[in-house]
This record gives sequence, structure tokens and C-alpha cells, in this order.
Amino acid sequence: MKKFRSSCLIASALDLIGDKWSLLIVRDMLMHQKKTFKELAASEEGVATNLLSARLKLLESLEVITKRKLPENKKENVYLLTEKGLDLAPLILEIVIWSDKYVRTYNHNMNPFDKGSFNGISAIQKAYRAFSRQFTG
Repeated sequence: MKKFRSSCLIASALDLIGDKWSLLIVRDMLMHQKKTFKELAASEEGVATNLLSARLKLLESLEVITKRKLPENKKENVYLLTEKGLDLAPLILEIVIWSDKYVRTYNHNMNPFDKGSFNGISAIQKAYRAFSRQFTG
């Protein structure tokens, strides 16, 4: 059983997924359609492989992601977001919007965010569901 610091809704959620890497893993899966350990390890933030492995296990235990074998290569695992994981899309996108508005002052090298090409959270979730169906049948 997970020990929580308080009864606060925000603190409790952060106790589960508020570490530095979990939301970046979900971001990579959702926004960049990364699905293998190798693809996730290649992210520019440079997560150590032992930390990546631990976070993938945590996210799987929380049912944020699932792990299965690639149809064409039974030796390689593929990680996919569950509906619970997809429900983090609004949170991730709000962080993007907030960061674009306020953090750019401190980090001028941040990726651009094109609000004009943003089609909405449901469109991102729908695109991910279509992508993941390739691996779930």
C-alpha cells in the first residue's frame, strides 16, 4: 500500500506520478508515440535506464500504461497508455501552455508551442488511440 503525505488531492496525485520522469514518459508516449524502452530512453532529457525501468514498472502498477510484446518481435516489449494514462493529457497540455506562457522567460531555448495548430485534447487522445490499436488488435 502506498503511503501518502496528506489527504490533499494534489499532494496525493503527486505522491503517485509527481516525480521528474513519470509525466515525461507519458508525454513521450502521448505526444511522440514512443512505445519501446529504447525509444523512451532516447528522449533528450536523458533518463538513466535504471530510472526509466523503475518508472515504467511504477506506471504499469498504477495502470497508467500496459506492457505487451510487439507482434513482429516477441522479444521486445511495447508500452502503451491505458485510458487512465490518456486521461493525463489535459494535465500535460496545461503544463505545456503554462510553461510556454511563463517559463520561456527563463529558458529561451524551449520548443515552440503553436497554439494555432493545436486541435484540442480529444484530438490528441483520439490520435493516440488509433496509434495504439496497431498493437492491441
